[in-house]
Amino acid sequence: MIPGNGVGGVVTAVGAAADEGLVGKRVVSSTGGSGGYAERVAVDAGGVFEVPDGLDLDAAVALLADGRTAMMLIRAAGLRGGERVLVEAAAGGVGTLLVQLARAAGAKVVAAAGGPRKVELARDLGADVAVDYRQPDWTERVGEAVGGVDVVFDEVGGDIGRSAFELLDRGGRMLSYGLASGEWAGTSDEAAAARGVTLVRPAASPEEIRAFTESALAEAAAGRLRPVIGQRFPLDRAADAHAAIQSRATVGKTLLEVR
Repeated sequence: MIPGNGVGGVVTAVGAAADEGLVGKRVVSSTGGSGGYAERVAVDAGGVFEVPDGLDLDAAVALLADGRTAMMLIRAAGLRGGERVLVEAAAGGVGTLLVQLARAAGAKVVAAAGGPRKVELARDLGADVAVDYRQPDWTERVGEAVGGVDVVFDEVGGDIGRSAFELLDRGGRMLSYGLASGEWAGTSDEAAAARGVTLVRPAASPEEIRAFTESALAEAAAGRLRPVIGQRFPLDRAADAHAAIQSRATVGKTLLEVR
């Protein structure tokens, strides 16, 4: 088993049915779920994305999965200007992008993250309010700052996700897309309906996923979206990268590099 899925590099050769024009191009792609921890990989030519001019290859790799996820979530939430948006795990790969995209959509962004370093990063990315959800009074601080919220992007689940759900005002939407805590928030449709809240379950077709990826890359190339690469490790230190992620000490995206 070779782990890894998202990769980036320069195309050195293509198969008989592929576009010869790809040779020499900087691209990012997925490997189908495994095989990415390697110096060279073979991928489906139909699944590669050319890296736009003006965008570094490492930034494009950082955006490959997280960028399309963030774009999909923003669309699914149907954000309106002036809405109050709570982003959990706001210093993570997807969270850092959601903070920027929600702010660009005209929302008032409340970032929740674990620890002072992560809270400060969320502020630097444009969050209007940033709180440490390791503190027991974090929901009270959110309430004091903005009252309730209209949208929750729930990446943590567990107690954090359930507490975030309680902050939603009537007409609010909750989008759960991760379980960093080890469990989903587990909010039922019945509980949501009783509070006038909608549980949004994002979905997208393969064509839409490709469009979201291209949009994220284009926004970054134009300088309107900045992926945060918090850690870099050489490929032969993949175990150290995994340990850092599991320690919850990382911010943004963690990259393995062939040096």
